[in-house]
Amino acid sequence: MTKKIKLKISARLVKKRTRRASAGGAKQCRFCGTPEQVSAIDYKNAGFLRAFLTERGKILPSRISGNCSLHQRSLSREVRKSRTMALLPYIAQYN
Repeated sequence: MTKKIKLKISARLVKKRTRRASAGGAKQCRFCGTPEQVSAIDYKNAGFLRAFLTERGKILPSRISGNCSLHQRSLSREVRKSRTMALLPYIAQYN
């Protein structure tokens, strides 16, 4: 009787593992491997940098944007430069 219970538990764990693995894939950094995209990270390119900001004007974290740590640091540095030059807002305006 205990053998049947052990089999049911292991089958349940196998189902959980397969479900989690298929739910999401590993995110790739969009800047790694393409030198054209890396040159697009510039504080003057405000339209491109807006894609990495929330509605409130906060910088998206790398776990959401999918950037590697090297490109996330350079991206946040350029966003801060763009904010200093008044090309991007520090915060969104409230209606």
